[in-house]
This record gives sequence, structure tokens and C-alpha cells, in this order.
Amino acid sequence: MANFYTDNADIAKTIDALDLSEVAALLEEDFKFAETVDYAPSSAADAIDNYKRALEVCGDICGNRIAQTAEETDKTGNILEEDGSVTYTPGIKLAIDLLGRSGLSGCTIPYYLGGLNMPCTVLTACNEIVSRADASLMNIFGLQGIAETINQFASEDIKKEYVPKLCNGTYTGAMVLTEPDAGSDLQSVKTTAFQDENGNWFVNGVKRFITNGCGDVLLVLARTEPGTTNGAGLSCLLVEKCPQVKIRRLEHKLGINGSPTCEMVFSNAPAKLIGQRKRGLITYVMALMNGARVGISAQGTGIGEAAYRAARDYAAARKQFGVSIDTFPALRELMCDMSVDLQAARLLAYYGSKSVDLENGLARKFESLKGTPEAMDVRKRMKKYAGFNKMLTPMSKYYASEMATRVANGAVSVLGGSGYMKDYPVERYLRDARITSIYEGTSQLQVVAAIAGVMANLYNEVLADVYEGIETSAFESEKAEIAALAAEVDSAVAYVKDHPEGKAYHDLHARELVDGAIAAIVGALFVRIAAKYPEKKPVLEYWLKRKFPNARAELAKAKSGYFASVSDFAMIAPPALLED
Repeated sequence: MANFYTDNADIAKTIDALDLSEVAALLEEDFKFAETVDYAPSSAADAIDNYKRALEVCGDICGNRIAQTAEETDKTGNILEEDGSVTYTPGIKLAIDLLGRSGLSGCTIPYYLGGLNMPCTVLTACNEIVSRADASLMNIFGLQGIAETINQFASEDIKKEYVPKLCNGTYTGAMVLTEPDAGSDLQSVKTTAFQDENGNWFVNGVKRFITNGCGDVLLVLARTEPGTTNGAGLSCLLVEKCPQVKIRRLEHKLGINGSPTCEMVFSNAPAKLIGQRKRGLITYVMALMNGARVGISAQGTGIGEAAYRAARDYAAARKQFGVSIDTFPALRELMCDMSVDLQAARLLAYYGSKSVDLENGLARKFESLKGTPEAMDVRKRMKKYAGFNKMLTPMSKYYASEMATRVANGAVSVLGGSGYMKDYPVERYLRDARITSIYEGTSQLQVVAAIAGVMANLYNEVLADVYEGIETSAFESEKAEIAALAAEVDSAVAYVKDHPEGKAYHDLHARELVDGAIAAIVGALFVRIAAKYPEKKPVLEYWLKRKFPNARAELAKAKSGYFASVSDFAMIAPPALLED
């Protein structure tokens, strides 16, 4: 039995190194809520103490209650009843209740709607802790973006009707986006919504691969503009669970079996329009998806943490040839790689989350300062972090999800034959990890989303931001190495821009450029945390000495001019059936 926050010092160190003081001041609007809300903080130190207390509560629930149910949840899954309803597995039902009663299900929601008014960075840490206990649970707990979207875009009446119940666990929600013929291509959505003569909305259509589609509050992407075929004809509607919504099928999956993945049929289901017509995909769903991608970066980190710990403990206890296997140099190298990979993902996810908090907080401050001399400076910083987030959000999702699979696979290797057996949880971690690089946009799509920022050399601005406010004079040689790698990324970007094959060459080598930029950014983040916690310096050195050579090798591919993967595709990867 353990508290999954207090037994993992790296979470607290990462948050401390990033410093959430400004985030707290923005979120609390200079702490004005302390005058009217009993539990609202009166200073940055008070707010940060509240964040730590919330994480401790989350760690206690996850470590002492939820983790014990994860194996049974994986085995049994959820049940589709004959009437088209879904019964959660007992562990998931317990977790929803516990997390709802704790207030954590409304982590980022304003006080007046029943939330804790905490930053995205704290929710990211909670999502990591939840995922370490049971990755499938995070798919329900992490859907707080439903409440956030309603809070941001819906009318006041709709907010007050639904958001408090999402915060206290009375309701759960779902993002109802994908369809049998519209996965990543959401512009092709065919589900329709229409208004009757009294102005009431109704939804018809089929949705597939919907996480927690059995939830109470469904945000549905539907076509409200007849005759349209693109994203401009789509709107976002709220549908409550009702007889006109049937769960036709629960998917049988490789992993995350506690998370019900539903195929749904809407038959004139009553609905309420969220925000404005025709902005469903362009504004509201993109906001939802960006939040979900931040959540998946935390999920991957939590799975990686669970897998690493299982492997580290096993390696210390397992003896071969009279010694524990963690004395073997090759295994030590593997364990070091797993550990540093995990810490890198956490830093990138939490830094990306802090950037989201700054963008959102500065946006609110700008609105309150419009017309004043200070407003333009605030707007400038807001736009800076908005630009960062377009690159950092897909980067962190891409890196953490790929890390989760690498680390879980490494854990299976450490345990050997035992790791392949269901007697140990690492095979479950590997199965759970695999989906993280698929849903909410595959790793390939995250690269596509991140590459624009890399091509604009935005990573150099990020490096400056990471170093801001800390004393780095003791790390001049390390910063020089990071700057040298960033210069190599610059060179590779310039080469790709000028290549005669144009966009096709750019697309072929985008991943190498993104990997190089990530390596430099994470290097700077390791400098930042090592400046506050000197015991992190060996981790920084490992990153520079073991990961930078890999990044340089990837950049060399981008500058190689090699294009045959595209031009000679049919010869290198011939069709399965060939004619003589």
C-alpha cells in the first residue's frame, strides 16, 4: 500500500522546478476569490500548497484503493446489457465515486460551478497518478475536458445544469466524435442534427470508438448545415443519456479494458447546441482534442512509471549466477534508459501543461485589461504561449505515448519469461500502452501537428523560455551542448526547406526534425530541474551523452537527401500479391 504521489518525489520536484507561482496568480485573478470562497488561496504559496494537498489525496485514493482493482478490471471489463446500457466493472464504479467525492473530478473547473479552480498542470499530475494505478480509469477521469468545454462555450444555464454534476462524479461524460468512416478525418462526419419547428435540436447517426460512450453527458459532433461536406458544416451538441441513444456494441480491445469503448446509435436524440453553429470542429472539438492530447501525455507517463517500477523492483530481487540481475551492465543500461526516458516525458508533459495554463490565464487577463496600456504586453505573451502550445501539445503526446510503449516493452524484457505471463502486471502495461500512440491522433499525426513549429524554429524560443528565471551559470558547458544540437536542428530544417522534392521530402523527414527539437527542449528542461535539484545532474548528463547522439543520427537522415521510401516505394515494399 502506498501513496502514488508521496512515493514519487519526481512529480513534486518537476512541479517545483517549473514554478507555478505566476500560473496561480493568473488563475486566482490575483487571489480575489479568497474573499468569498472559504478554500480559495490567498497567495501563490497558499495555492501551491493546495495543489500539493490535492495531489496527495489523489495519490492516496489511487495507491490504496484503485491500484488493487486494476487486475480484476482488466480481466472482467464492462458489461453491455440487453437494453443497450452499460454496467461498469466494480473497480471503475468505485473509482468514479471516490474521485468524484474527493472533488478531483472538477480539478480545473471554477469555484462557482463546484470545481477546485486548479491549473492544467495539476490535472496532468493527477492523470499520471491515476494512470499508474489503472490506465483505463484515466480515460474516464481524464474526460474533464467535457466540463471544461461546456464551461468555456455553453450558455450559463447549461453550465449550471451540467458542470457541477460532472465535478462531483454524479455524471460522467464522453467526446462523441469518430464514426465508422470518419476517424482522424473528422471533416467527413455524417451524423446529422436538425431543429424542429419549435427550435429543439435532435441528433441522428452512428458513432464508433467512443470512449465512455455510455456516459451521462455526451458532446456530439454533428452536421447541422444540410448540403455541406466539410468542417464548416459541423456543430457541437450536448446529448444526455436517454432511450434515443443506444450502445450497440462494446469493442473487444487489446488493453485498457476498464474503459468502455462504444459503438452508438442516435435516433432523434434530444440535444442542446453548445456555442455557435458551424464552429463545432474548428473551435470546440479542437479545444477538446488538444486537452485530450495533454491527458494522453500524462497517461503515457503514468503507464511508464508503473512499468519502470515493476522492472526496477524485479531486477533488484531476481538473482542469477548468485547476484541480483541489476548488477549486470547491459541491464543497468536498459534500466537507466527507461528511467531517463520516463523523466523526460514527465518534464515535457508538465512544461507543456504549464504553457497551456499561461496561455489561458493570460487570455483571461487580457480580456480584463482591454483598453489599458498593460493589455498589449499581456496579449503578446499570450500569443507566445499559444504558439508554443501548438507545437508542445502534440510533441508531449507523441513523446510520452511512444515512451510508454518503449518502457513497458523494456519491463517485459527485464522480467524475461515472467514478463510475458499474466502472473505479473507488465504484460498489461504493454497492452495498455499501445493505444496511447493511436487515439486522439496517432504519433504520425502528432508529428504533422508539431512540424510547423519546428520549421519556424520555434524550439529556440522555447529554450529561452525554459531557462528564464533560473541560475544556470553552473551549466554553461551543458547549455553549449544543447545550443549546438539546436543549431544542427536549424541546419536540418534549412536543408529540408530547400530540398527540390518540396513538401513530400518535408513530410518524409518530419519525424527526424521533431525528434531533434524534442531532444534539445528536454535537455534544457533537465538543466532547469538540475539547477534546483543537483541530484538530477547525472540524469542531465545521461540525456546529453546517450540521447543527443541518437538525435544527431536522426537529423543526419533528414539531411541525407534520401527519398527512395517515396520514389521507389513499389520496389522496396512490393504488394503482397505479385503477377509473374
